[in-house]
Amino acid sequence: MTEQLTPMPEDWHRALAVVAHPDDLEYGCAGAIAQWTDAGREVVYLLATRGEAGIDTLEPDKCAPLREQEQLASAAVVGVETVEFLDHKDGVIEYGTALRRDIAAAIRRHRPELVITLNHHESFGGRFLNTPDHRAVGQAAIDAVGDAGNRWIFPELGEQGLAPWGGVKWIAIAGSDTPTHAIAAEPGFERAVSSLLEHRAYIEALTDEDPEAYARGIITMTSGFVGDRFGGKPAIGFHVYER
Repeated sequence: MTEQLTPMPEDWHRALAVVAHPDDLEYGCAGAIAQWTDAGREVVYLLATRGEAGIDTLEPDKCAPLREQEQLASAAVVGVETVEFLDHKDGVIEYGTALRRDIAAAIRRHRPELVITLNHHESFGGRFLNTPDHRAVGQAAIDAVGDAGNRWIFPELGEQGLAPWGGVKWIAIAGSDTPTHAIAAEPGFERAVSSLLEHRAYIEALTDEDPEAYARGIITMTSGFVGDRFGGKPAIGFHVYER
């Protein structure tokens, strides 16, 4: 018998979603975020880069502002009003104290109870290799949760007026091969499709498929991965760590 996934925690008011690039949250996670903002919860996006190396046919200095605007529009579709960019270099993000400090500062600034990030392991499903950026940012986000609550790690943040924040209760890893929790996909499905579709320039450079058909196919596929473990219905899975 397949072990069923636990419903996502609901005892929270603020979340910080930390990923590497524009579009990372739209490949499966945005439908959950739409439901949370509908319920009156606040979700903030923190992106390590502006995705400037993401379109082969467009030079980085032209690509960055385009992808930034697409991300802002995409976030608005699911009720996210605040999107911040850290300006690490797309494609060559380095895991280390600089990245951890930047994320810890955002955690202290926004004081979330839930931190969301993307799969930080070497592959998706054991078949598709993950990128160095995803691995670096995912691991740094996990580690920064502890950093944010320790006044003796990055003490300069305290000097800048960012008091320690140890109130993160959960870390949720989207796209994990080992999900523990899930939320039904159907209530946020159409907005998830619309949110991904806002990355039109990126999608059009990525595939010859009609952008709307592509976006709908991606969200249908990702919401089907864990459905058999969540009442047999499409769902969005997360590996949740409790603190």
